[in-house]
Formats: sequence, C-alpha cells, structure tokens
Amino acid sequence: MESPSKKRVGPAEVRPVTIGNIRFEAVHWGKARGLRQNGGYIAALDAASGKELWTLKVYDVQYDGDLEADKQDVFIASMSKRLLQNLLDITDERGKKYVVDIKTRSVKSQG
Repeated sequence: MESPSKKRVGPAEVRPVTIGNIRFEAVHWGKARGLRQNGGYIAALDAASGKELWTLKVYDVQYDGDLEADKQDVFIASMSKRLLQNLLDITDERGKKYVVDIKTRSVKSQG
C-alpha cells in the first residue's frame, strides 16, 4: 500500500502577470472548474474588477488511465510578459516553453 507521503505535491504559486488592464493567472485546478485537465490553462481577468474575461488552454496534459491522474498533472511553473509586446512566456513543470499572443489567444510551443 502506498504511503500518503508518495502523493503528488500541489503546484508552486505562479505570480500573476498584468498587461494593460488585464491580469493573467495560471489556472492549476481546471478539473474543479469543469475543465478537462489540471494545469495548462491561463485565465484573463479585468485588473480593476477581478472579473474573469476568458480562459485559454496553453497545452494538453495526456493522461494514462492505468496511472493515478494526480501524478500525471503538469502545471504551469512560470509566466512572464515580454517587453513592449502582447506576449506571455510560459514554462510548464517539465521545462517545456510556450508563447501566448494575448491579442489573438494563440499559442506556439517553443520546445
């Protein structure tokens, strides 16, 4: 029997990023919000009111049905904005990098 200490530790806090009047936050617990996976999502919020404007899936988390799902979650580890551009640089826990264009809501994998 597996001991509780072998359970996956939750994700580290990711500092929100504000561009213009929009604050971007990592959404760690997507399944609790009715999304298909934990990790891999960002939310755009009105910086003044805190009202959520939209969510975007940055990457897919592939789940193997034979393994515990919580050990397969891949969370966003860091998020930063590029100077003078409407782009977010995002890195997941496995070191994969993504660039999000916040105007078009498109994502490019950087490997």
